[in-house]
Amino acid sequence: MQKQMVIVLAMHGIPPADFPRPELEEFLALHARFKRADKVDRQGYEHYEELEAKLRYWPRTEETDPYHAAALGLVQALSRAAGCEVFLGFDEFCAPSLDEALDRASASEAHSVLVVTPAMTQGSEDSEGNIPAAISRARERHPGRRIVYAWPFPVDEVAAFLAGQAVQFLTPDYT
Repeated sequence: MQKQMVIVLAMHGIPPADFPRPELEEFLALHARFKRADKVDRQGYEHYEELEAKLRYWPRTEETDPYHAAALGLVQALSRAAGCEVFLGFDEFCAPSLDEALDRASASEAHSVLVVTPAMTQGSEDSEGNIPAAISRARERHPGRRIVYAWPFPVDEVAAFLAGQAVQFLTPDYT
């Protein structure tokens, strides 16, 4: 029996606290340079790719990267809530990349790959640019594969969710 869907949880990622500061500063400078550069300007790009790989695959712990640890926890909770396998992918700084996660999800036997992000509001470069670009690349690599981006979220539903969360902090039990 074929599974109905798998989910790719698209997260942003942050550098780990113990990554060497000089290399992080160099990476961030190169990142800014190549992000705004013309395609012709590739001097130093190989070094940038080396630094990016080192940063993405740097060992992480809950102490050195609490965001990464929280993302892993969210994967487990989402898998239980949705009743399906969840693949984690990061836009930057962490592994696996969104491209890697989308490839792994596309290799599954599921009928559909559903991409979700915890970014709730519109206007972010990740949710409106980087995630759709990764999905587009995955669709090119996996023609015929159904890949759906479950975003943007209806603003009224986001507001209702946030209001429900806020009310919990007004209860007498909350300290």
